[in-house]
Amino acid sequence: METRSCLPVTLLLLLPPLLDLARGYLTVTIEPLPPVVVGDAVTLKCNFKTDGRMREIVWYRVTDGGTIKQKIFTFDAMFSTNYSHMENYRKREDLLYQSTVRLPEVRISDNGPYECHVGIYDRATREKVVLSSDNVFLNVMSPPTSISVIAAESPAPFSRYQAQNFTMVCIVSGGKPAPLVYFKRDGELIEVIPMVEPPAAAAGLKDTQAYRNLRTRDMDDTKMQKSLSLLGTEGRGHSSSTEDPMWSLAAGKGLASSPTTEEIPETVVSREFPRWVHSTDPIYFFHQATLPMSDGTVEVRAMLTWTLNPQVDNDALISCEVKHPALSMPMQSEVTLASPKGPKIMMIPTRARVGDTVRIAVHGFQNEVFPEPLFTWTRVGGRLLDGSSEHDGKELVLERVPAELNGSLYRCTAQNPLGSTDTHTRLIVFGNPNLPRGTEDSNGSASSHNSYRLVWILLLTVILKVT
Repeated sequence: METRSCLPVTLLLLLPPLLDLARGYLTVTIEPLPPVVVGDAVTLKCNFKTDGRMREIVWYRVTDGGTIKQKIFTFDAMFSTNYSHMENYRKREDLLYQSTVRLPEVRISDNGPYECHVGIYDRATREKVVLSSDNVFLNVMSPPTSISVIAAESPAPFSRYQAQNFTMVCIVSGGKPAPLVYFKRDGELIEVIPMVEPPAAAAGLKDTQAYRNLRTRDMDDTKMQKSLSLLGTEGRGHSSSTEDPMWSLAAGKGLASSPTTEEIPETVVSREFPRWVHSTDPIYFFHQATLPMSDGTVEVRAMLTWTLNPQVDNDALISCEVKHPALSMPMQSEVTLASPKGPKIMMIPTRARVGDTVRIAVHGFQNEVFPEPLFTWTRVGGRLLDGSSEHDGKELVLERVPAELNGSLYRCTAQNPLGSTDTHTRLIVFGNPNLPRGTEDSNGSASSHNSYRLVWILLLTVILKVT
């Protein structure tokens, strides 16, 4: 009795394996993928074993955290019974198959999981479909597309009496994952102290598109040679003049007739620094922020802050370098810290006449200046045409210059935290043949005396008519 009662139990235990044999077997695996770089060709490979009759193969790209599955390849055995003609599908050996999907040029948007679903017919019913699947994650890397170095501070004046903290910002865009950013000084790696919070000078930084790419270099691990020092020793003045000839004052009514060259020396602020300047190596503080971008890449802002020493830091070569798994060599951008030297002044028009609008602008320097200088214009011995004592900006505009400004001397002061320098230019105003002689006034318009004369003529005419 006991032996007979065990028989149904044994049959129940053997039933699932027997059912599996009736259905057939199906195993699906996707070969793992290493990280790939944008632009590379990638082949997704789905291997599966089965002794059943093929029904379908479907590849999905999974997005939105698995909520959306987009079909990228489908094979339907109902419409194609010849396996040798299946696209992206071939038979390796008995019962072992492989389906492949090729992405010719990978993009950042291709990053994410992919699934391979395989279906076979149930051997028992020959109609019911048995499904199995596997998934793989495609990790797409992108090398940084741009690198630039800027000063976090707006143009700042030079001060020989107070130490100034200076912050450089290295902006690296277009990378995925976030790159490794570090700074070098004259080719040597800078040892930094990490900061949790960004420096106060970097609080007002705008979007990346607003940054000006002051120095940009492509993917290159070579270092730009340090700029040669300019002629002349530090602390001495450099003679300069405007690109246009200086004109001396002429006799008569103060309007020049024959130009002669006039040398006006440039004044350079003496490099006399107080005791706060230390000769020891500065302490560098480092802060890095990573901002995700809409295209799946990131933007990295690496900030280097230290107390600027004009005696030591002038002509120092600071480089920002980037390492990334998608780069075969480091990417870098370099700047040379330098105070402004030898400003060149351009005046338009070169031969100003009474009533013209004159623009005086800084056209360049004897050296490349970083950080960006602050420009201040003044008139020697008087106020500017608009009545102000000084004007900030790279250009000074004089609207409708009067004859009284003939011979006026203008000073442009260019300064950054590393130093300050002055240059001068003299405004020579020529007579305007298009205006009647003696009709120019201090505003470059019709003379007030001529207006008074016209008023007297009208009054006399009225009086004569009355009498």
